[in-house]
Amino acid sequence: MSNEDEYFAKLEAEKKARMADLLGRADAVEEAARLKELHFNHCGKCGHAMLTSHYKGVEIEVCPHCGAVLLDPGELQELAGEEHHGLLRGIAHVFGFDPKV
Repeated sequence: MSNEDEYFAKLEAEKKARMADLLGRADAVEEAARLKELHFNHCGKCGHAMLTSHYKGVEIEVCPHCGAVLLDPGELQELAGEEHHGLLRGIAHVFGFDPKV
């Protein structure tokens, strides 16, 4: 194979690799959108649709089937309040994160 043939073969291979990468990203975006549509606002335990409820002034999602509760970021701290820093730290320690409270 001549240098010219090698050069064009390399260009073609790079072009195919870029195209495969773009298609892979597009597939990943489509799959993420499909999964979000499939699972959005559904219970992580049983898969049923969650219902929005108000508890102590905070809007939470509750599964009517199994009773699981979904809290958005910050809602646990809001529900626990300022006087329960020790409780939050204990829960955070169990789950391995720092709540920054």
